[in-house]
This record gives sequence, C-alpha cells and structure tokens, in this order.
Amino acid sequence: MGNLSAIQTNGHPLAAEPQLTVVGAGPGDLDLITLKGIKALRSADVVLYDALVNESMLTNYAAPGALCIFVGKRRRHKAFSQEDINELIVDYAKKRGHVVRLKGGDPFVFGRGLEELQYAQDHGVEVSYIPGVSSAIAAAGAAGIAVSLRGASRGFWVLTATTDTGALNPDILEAAQTSATVVILMGLAKLPEIAAAFAAAGKTTLPVAVIQNATLPQQQSVVGTVADIVQQVAANEIGSPAVIILGEVVRHQLSFETALTSIQSF
Repeated sequence: MGNLSAIQTNGHPLAAEPQLTVVGAGPGDLDLITLKGIKALRSADVVLYDALVNESMLTNYAAPGALCIFVGKRRRHKAFSQEDINELIVDYAKKRGHVVRLKGGDPFVFGRGLEELQYAQDHGVEVSYIPGVSSAIAAAGAAGIAVSLRGASRGFWVLTATTDTGALNPDILEAAQTSATVVILMGLAKLPEIAAAFAAAGKTTLPVAVIQNATLPQQQSVVGTVADIVQQVAANEIGSPAVIILGEVVRHQLSFETALTSIQSF
C-alpha cells in the first residue's frame, strides 16, 4: 500500500503524530544545508519557510506533496507576526503531521527557533532541532575573512543591530571597546550609527567589511574603514541582506574567487 502519512478512520483521515522540526537552512547556498536537514525536508508534510531561505531548497529537497508556505519577516514587511507563525506551526502539526520550520542560517542565532520549539512543545507537539551553518561565520568566510585569527583576534562577538524597539543595540557600544572581531547581523540600516559608535571609541581606522548575499552567486562585498564604510556601501550599492564585520581580521582577507568558482562548478 506504500507509505501513508495519515490513517483512514470512518472515511476521514487522521493526521500523523504532530511533530515540529526546526531546521537551519544555512547562509544561502543550496548545498550548505546539512544532510539531516535534507532528510527532514523529505519527510515533511508542511514546510514553513523564511525570507532568507533559498527557495531552490524546496524544489530540490521537499517532498513532492508537501505544503510549502512562506512566512518570512523582513524590515518593513512581515507576512505573518511571530504569534501567527507559532499558531500556524501547531495548527498544521495537528492537522497534517510533520511540520518543518525552515529558517536561514542557524535557527538559534537570532532566529527565534527556541521560542517556536517551546510554543509547539507547550501545545502537545513533539519537537526537534537541526542546526544550520550560521551566516555569522559563513558570510565572513565566504568573503575570505576568518572571524578569529592568530595575532589579529582572539575571539568574536555576534550581535544583532537593534533591540526589540528598533533602537541601536547597546551591546554594540560595549563591543566597540574590545579588540575582538565584531559581527553584526541584520544591521545595514543601522550602519551609520554603528560606524559612529566605533568612531566614538577611537577606531576610525578599524577595517570593516560588508558582505551582501553571502555564499550566493550574486554575493558582493565591500571593504573600508569605520571612517568611510558608509560611503563605500552607498557607492557600491550594497543592500540587504548583509553581514557587517569589524576588526583587524579584515586586513588579512584572502582572495579565493577562482577556487570558489571551481568548487561551484562540480
């Protein structure tokens, strides 16, 4: 009879055991999702995916009969509120069975993955988590920058640019006082304020890189200093999504465009 995702009772289908798997899709490249993440997609009855997810993953990896729904949130545009998404997860899990929540990068790095797991678990849904490659490290690496490097940086901070109210994250002011590499996600709109914070800390000559669409064919990056990075970004028409890297490690940027091109051709 084949594999059935539902059991017939008195002519009405009963959904499989409600289950949520929160999956990290990685930074963008189709091949940077984990094997375990692919297996989860292949077993999903429903996929709820975010704006930063490469939609090719759905056509390449999701089960043919899976219901795929965009629930992405981006600056100035939200298809669904977080509360709406939480309710959709539980509703679809109880009606259809296995829900995969596909999120860009790693769901536990500013991705609200834990919140969604907790909500689902509190409402009687079995939950699991599959890590993803975080853009916090991968975006820098894709541009030839190591977030830690002997002689240049003994560690790194990963920060979001804003608070829940939209104000500049005050932790950025503290990070500017350190010698660590500072990685800022979802921060391009706050770049003038970020640069001002580092300038106030006496770091106008500190190198800065901004990487847009990291790991994708349309990846672009620009390098400058705290003093001129805002102008460099504008001149090069860099837009979101982008990752900001501030630190001495940027001086040691490696160029490996040819090697990356050959790898992508396999």
